[in-house]
Amino acid sequence: MVFRTATRADLPAVLALLADEERVVQPDAVVVDEAQEHAFAAIEADARNEMMVLVDDTDGGVLGCLQLTYVPGLGRGGRERALVEAVRIRADRRGGGLGAELMELAVARARERGCGLVQLTSNKRRAAAHRFYERLGFARSHEGFKLHLAP
Repeated sequence: MVFRTATRADLPAVLALLADEERVVQPDAVVVDEAQEHAFAAIEADARNEMMVLVDDTDGGVLGCLQLTYVPGLGRGGRERALVEAVRIRADRRGGGLGAELMELAVARARERGCGLVQLTSNKRRAAAHRFYERLGFARSHEGFKLHLAP
């Protein structure tokens, strides 16, 4: 497996992973819209954001993804924290350790950058994901709140 920064060519595969957690969506069936193009370009241009992919080194297929955002702060001695979002492993490849490998690589990347903390949120309905994160050493430490804004 290869863990690397996503390129524009990976965008349909990343969007396919984000489209449906329960089934495999083929990247060639994904239509990338203007807003997604703009969002990817913004992530790519921002030194505090990385869209990362886990790629099968035999066929080049994208098997997993996550976004890392580095947040500066005054706490933790002024060290950044790494925020992990959009963690996905392709539905037909779950259960084989790829998710743990993806998260371990992300944590290592945060350590290399000097982050003092890695944090993430997960929907309350995703009990299996919560057990997965706890197995990796993440602790339930806060309650999260979100305010959805109208488009």
